[in-house]
Amino acid sequence: MSQEPKKTYGGCHCGAIRYEATGEPLYVPYCHCASCRGTTGAPVVLFVNFKASAVQFIRGERKVYNSSPGVRRTFCQECGTPLSYEGDWGGNTIIEVYVSTFDDPAAFVPDRHVMYGERIPWFDVADQLPRYNGSSAGAQPDSYGLHGLS
Repeated sequence: MSQEPKKTYGGCHCGAIRYEATGEPLYVPYCHCASCRGTTGAPVVLFVNFKASAVQFIRGERKVYNSSPGVRRTFCQECGTPLSYEGDWGGNTIIEVYVSTFDDPAAFVPDRHVMYGERIPWFDVADQLPRYNGSSAGAQPDSYGLHGLS
């Protein structure tokens, strides 16, 4: 008897957009980059990263914003909820869904910080996760823990 892959669901604040993610994420990164901060208004964002084929939008039409070459950010045009970052990363076409848009965001535990070199200096997350000053694709962490302390 084969077991069906895990499915998780989420959507925007007003409910106009719904999605389904199948299987386990590739990783769950905090992103500190200026672009993510600018498109969300938050000092840091937390994504759940999947191969693009694992996420299906099952209700509603997303608005797409091409934020930089090869990068699409999507949001609900009704309520403005940011939904995803999409593009090529680490040799995969990926979709990173904002963790807070999942029906059960607590199901996804952060596993790293990316673009840590762009963080706002007065903001940090008190954990011992690896921190990458750029992306983590094929890289070794630059540090671990709060303010880069080991």
